[in-house]
Amino acid sequence: MMMADLEQEEFLRERHVRFFQRCLQVLPERYAPYETSRNRLTVAFFALSGLDVLDALDSVDKPALIEWIYSLQVLPTPDRSNLGRCGFRGSSHIGVPYSASQQAPPPPHPYDSAHITMSYTGLACLLILGDDLSRVDRSACVCGLRALQLPDGSFPAVPEGSENDMRFVYCAVCISFMLDDWSGINTHSAIQYIRRSMSYDGGIAQGAGLESHGGSTFCALASLSMLGNLRSVFCLREIRRVQRWCMFRQQSGYQGRPNKPVDTCYSFWVGATLKLLDMFEFTHFDKNRNYILSTQDRLVGGFAKWPDSHPDPLHTYFGLCGLSLMGEPGLLRVHPALNISERAFDHLQELHRVWRKNPTGPNWSHKPNCNVVPDTPQNKMEQIQQREPDKTSDRCLT
Repeated sequence: MMMADLEQEEFLRERHVRFFQRCLQVLPERYAPYETSRNRLTVAFFALSGLDVLDALDSVDKPALIEWIYSLQVLPTPDRSNLGRCGFRGSSHIGVPYSASQQAPPPPHPYDSAHITMSYTGLACLLILGDDLSRVDRSACVCGLRALQLPDGSFPAVPEGSENDMRFVYCAVCISFMLDDWSGINTHSAIQYIRRSMSYDGGIAQGAGLESHGGSTFCALASLSMLGNLRSVFCLREIRRVQRWCMFRQQSGYQGRPNKPVDTCYSFWVGATLKLLDMFEFTHFDKNRNYILSTQDRLVGGFAKWPDSHPDPLHTYFGLCGLSLMGEPGLLRVHPALNISERAFDHLQELHRVWRKNPTGPNWSHKPNCNVVPDTPQNKMEQIQQREPDKTSDRCLT
């Protein structure tokens, strides 16, 4: 073994803290389009959750950030006609007036609607910042989810229509998990969508008949984990096949697909999947750590997808999460399914205990009828047991 292979890269914590602090103020030129797109809230999530994992949240103005996030909530109009559009938008890109209070929402805009990923990251950011979610109209968010789900069980991003795939199934499950309300999802249809998306090689794709991918495999299995069905939906043979597929994704770090280069972000996507499958301890930690640290920018901080490339918020965050999964000193542990710190997850669990003691609390003051038969946690297992057989079940019989 060469001496260079034995050298351990230094983890530059303070530089990564400053990198995320800058991302909350002004983005580098190459990422400027995020400032005017639907994605600003997701960039904020990468920065805030990254600072949380770095245990450096005290360096940000939490009250101001909480107010900004609430200003992005799409609230019901007085006549409740926009319930299918409620949730969180990604930014104020269409010029909706700033309003973070519980007073009457601004006048409706014909093109104003939530984005399912922004609803997930918005709720996650509020939890990370220690908010109690008391100003979230939970019932309206649930109605927004109900309006999105398609007959095949998948979700598009927005009610106007978009691509529909495993990413948005995951977002829908995360939203339902955080709100402690599953009535916005037909879980039986979503689970069947996940089953149909398992490919011939054992990985899981964005949809049926598509190529297996590390990101979609994570989204599928993390969703099943939060639904409490990871081990019951797939048989033992299928579980072993997806374990094998994920284990084969490690080269030094991890690749997202066979015959593709290693990429920093898959240290989380594939690493967290292996964690959920109880296989992560069998991976090569040193090789993974060395690859991640080879992509860090020693001058400005942050991680890139490849060595000698520009760092960005996404790869910086998921690089940190990959290190956290391996127990890197100085980093908080990450919840592998919900993709927030264990500290934020514990805060969520405490909120759930409070809500269950007081199910008619202030954030349930309005309960709109979404005209959909609810699919509750109590009957979801019964639905799974009564599901019609599908072709994917034949894999377990051969």
